[in-house]
Amino acid sequence: MSESKMYRGAAIGWTGRGNWGHGLHLGLKHHERVEVVAVADEGEEARLAKQAELSAPKAYADWREMLREEQPEIVTVGPRWTDSHLEMVLACLEVGAHVYCEKPMTWNLADGDEIVAKSKATGKKVAVAHQGAYLPRIQHVQAMLAAGRIGEVQAIYAHGKQDRRGGGEDMVVLGTHLFNMMRLFVGDVDWMSAHITHKGRELQVGDVREADEPVGPIAGDCVNAYFAFESGVAGFFDSRKFTAGGGKRMGMEIVGSEATILLRGGGSGVAMLYPHTVLDPADQGQRWQDIDEVADEPLSTGNDLAIVDLIDAVENDRQPISGARDAVAALEMILGAYEAQITGRRVHFPLQRRHPLLAWGEGFYGS
Repeated sequence: MSESKMYRGAAIGWTGRGNWGHGLHLGLKHHERVEVVAVADEGEEARLAKQAELSAPKAYADWREMLREEQPEIVTVGPRWTDSHLEMVLACLEVGAHVYCEKPMTWNLADGDEIVAKSKATGKKVAVAHQGAYLPRIQHVQAMLAAGRIGEVQAIYAHGKQDRRGGGEDMVVLGTHLFNMMRLFVGDVDWMSAHITHKGRELQVGDVREADEPVGPIAGDCVNAYFAFESGVAGFFDSRKFTAGGGKRMGMEIVGSEATILLRGGGSGVAMLYPHTVLDPADQGQRWQDIDEVADEPLSTGNDLAIVDLIDAVENDRQPISGARDAVAALEMILGAYEAQITGRRVHFPLQRRHPLLAWGEGFYGS
């Protein structure tokens, strides 16, 4: 495909129902080979504001009408609320558009599977807004691991943001970034186990509730999960409500046989390396060292890089760095924690496709 090809871009938002997410649409604005032809939002004020922001010639109150009339080739699906993603993404694929979708892509595995299948059937690509995965620093860390810079990777310890949403809500809203990144580094999960509590006691059916925004049912204010990756790496995730300094702790430590890498934030924060042994006698000793081979970038840059990657994936017929299948796999790690807690057993992947918390309430387990 010609590198000079221009793509017709369009952006979907929904004021009051997830709004415009975390700036996904700006990736269209910043790409020299994307011509933004239209935006859509039911809210007039936001619609006109986004139209001006993207210098789009047209703005629609109905996103379905926009897709029919404009026939875009790349669409950003921005609303944070997951209950609209399935319909929007499928409709984009049906008109022949590639998609960059806000995370979480779906609130349940069956919807995610449907998007993956539709993407394959139409030959169109779906990228997901796990922005950190696209950043140069995270790509550099991935290359470091592949090159054996920390020896054999043995374990990854990931931590949620642990603010007012700590526990189940943190696990799905922000944990999806971390789970996606864990898989980027060490591959697929074989099986997992977990312990989830609410106010210091074992989780009960009555603790299941809707999150502050509709991202599916959630439960628990304390989550501890263990993942056995197919690569042999051990993975851990923890999140507690209102942990002091929790926001600054969000990130992960990647432990290797020769060194440990520390990452903070969603991929745009601190990145450091700690050698387990001192190999150079002239060295002053073991200490944390900045990973400064690649400059830090704000997380929002991930949106620009995601569109760059999506277009490259289209033109080279490969999957995006963070694609639809990756989003489903990250959600599987989240929902697997609930199933492990409910059953008190190891949970092997792939999971059953019913949402564990809904199935629990319906008496599916132990009935």
